[in-house]
Amino acid sequence: MPEYITKSFSPRFSFPQDPTAAHYMFHDDPYLMPKNSATARLFSLSKESGRNAAKYIIKEFPHFFDKILAEPNIPSLMPEICTPQIEGVSEEALRERINLRMVKASVDLFDQLLQAGTSISLETTNSLLDLLCFYGDGESTQEKESEEKEDLEESEVNASEQETPKRPPQRGSHPFASRWRENNNAERIFKIMPERNAHSYCTMIRGMVKHGASAKAYDMYTELLNDRHKADVHTFNALITAVPFLKDRFLERWELIKMFLNHMAQQEVQPNVQTFNAVLKTLRRCGGVGRSMAVPVIKEMEALEIEPSLATYDHLLSIFYRSADLASSGIISEVLDDVEKRSFTPQDPDDAKFFISAMQVCCDLKDIKLAYRLNKAVEKGDNWKFLDMDRLNSYWSRFFSLLCMMEQIDVVLKWYKEMSPSLFYPSPKNILDFLQALDAANHLEMIPSVWEDMKQLGFSKRRDLLEEVLSLMSRDQHPEEIQLAFAKCAEDIKTVHEQSGRDQASVEWTGSALGSVTVLFSRAGRTQDAWSMMERFQQINRIPTDLVMDEFLNCAKQTNSPDEAIKLVKLAASLGLPSSQKLKSRVEKEFKLSENQKKALESIQSDSDSSDSDSDSDRD
Repeated sequence: MPEYITKSFSPRFSFPQDPTAAHYMFHDDPYLMPKNSATARLFSLSKESGRNAAKYIIKEFPHFFDKILAEPNIPSLMPEICTPQIEGVSEEALRERINLRMVKASVDLFDQLLQAGTSISLETTNSLLDLLCFYGDGESTQEKESEEKEDLEESEVNASEQETPKRPPQRGSHPFASRWRENNNAERIFKIMPERNAHSYCTMIRGMVKHGASAKAYDMYTELLNDRHKADVHTFNALITAVPFLKDRFLERWELIKMFLNHMAQQEVQPNVQTFNAVLKTLRRCGGVGRSMAVPVIKEMEALEIEPSLATYDHLLSIFYRSADLASSGIISEVLDDVEKRSFTPQDPDDAKFFISAMQVCCDLKDIKLAYRLNKAVEKGDNWKFLDMDRLNSYWSRFFSLLCMMEQIDVVLKWYKEMSPSLFYPSPKNILDFLQALDAANHLEMIPSVWEDMKQLGFSKRRDLLEEVLSLMSRDQHPEEIQLAFAKCAEDIKTVHEQSGRDQASVEWTGSALGSVTVLFSRAGRTQDAWSMMERFQQINRIPTDLVMDEFLNCAKQTNSPDEAIKLVKLAASLGLPSSQKLKSRVEKEFKLSENQKKALESIQSDSDSSDSDSDSDRD
């Protein structure tokens, strides 16, 4: 094989990236090219949902897929055999159903074997307990596993750090409803086991912790000790993660953690990186106690020559940078010193959270140098694999907000062109930050291109973005070329407000938006468009500001349109505005009026004048 082809397979070899291209997963179907992060997530989930639907069909109707037509046959690409091949009531049939993860069928067959008086080996019974404790006595489905994962993540985010919450949870309860039923099949089978070993107890403890029965898990651990068994490292890890649900006070939590660690030493159980991650994860919910003990825990890891994983650093950052009073950049700087040197492999489910958390800390500290260091760490080795599409978008979104806040506009523009949409889809907040950066650098001529991006991203009806764009474009006077470009944007925004239809919800006009569009049309010399906007003030019961009326009058003067100027005076008079007399005098002085136009102007009388004259006549 030629050398250039083999080199192309190397992970270090990379082709030039197209910044305008979407994620590679969408290239198969042009219809699924997303416009923003929401549709990107929807489309990616729809693809995964399709795969799950295909697996479900194969599993439920295997007789439709019994013919293998592939030549040559590649077993890894063929549908898995999901139907039992062993018939009858036997321990071999039970083991087969356990391996196929058929929860209900396994329990039914186990009960049939017991009724028949057949003795079942301890190994097979423990395998059944493993299955029941993993799936929580329910059927094995990918949807259920994903729901459990989302519930766990949500509970971690919403967990309170206060030592005395308003509604203290019961001992051993999780923030979400426990999924461990009372006297379920796992408990029933465990109780009737004629013989139990350490594996039996450890499986029950881990299952109870996983499904929210922390108090029962602790009681089961006590039974394990009473029966003079030893727990394994995975069981201790599970018990340590359950500590926040067993104790309410921070100091009590730390004492319970120390007790478990002492038991590990007494039982000669060697801790691993997940053990220390579990300790740090619990210390995240121990307030000041957690901050005081986190560093000694890291030093203990070093003493045992256990390399931290990304989850270790994620927990460490959460402990020191979670409160409103942020610590100095010393901790994260030391963390990045270690992360920059290594290419990590997954060791903990929380590893994938590190890069997003670290970038958020950089944003909170407003430290762009740390963000650049973190970005280099992402690019080292296979570290980028920890960022899936959702996390990648969140990571770059935070990085871009920090760039807008701290960097020069040329650097911001360079990153924006390289990042969107190949690496991330800007969020509404990113667009607001970008507009503020352009404003601070006096580069408002870039707004028309930003508006085009907003339309492509589907943000053209976001009221906060519309108000910001219009406010920036109408605030100051610009050269004619820029004003014409701004007027074109204003025309698009006017169309957005006027769209109507079954599938299109129109955006209601606000006084500020109406005034800004009028000003932009006026400065571009589009008198008729500006006057059509002036008429809308009366239609929606809004009052134009003096600036809006002065800009329109200047436009009428520039385009030599005295009729529109007289209409403006009539509008101001009909609204009873104090500035109507000032506008009237300006029209008389600055415009060449015909006799008919002079008479029409002289006949205009404001509501305030007419009300004054009415009161005078009443007085007479």
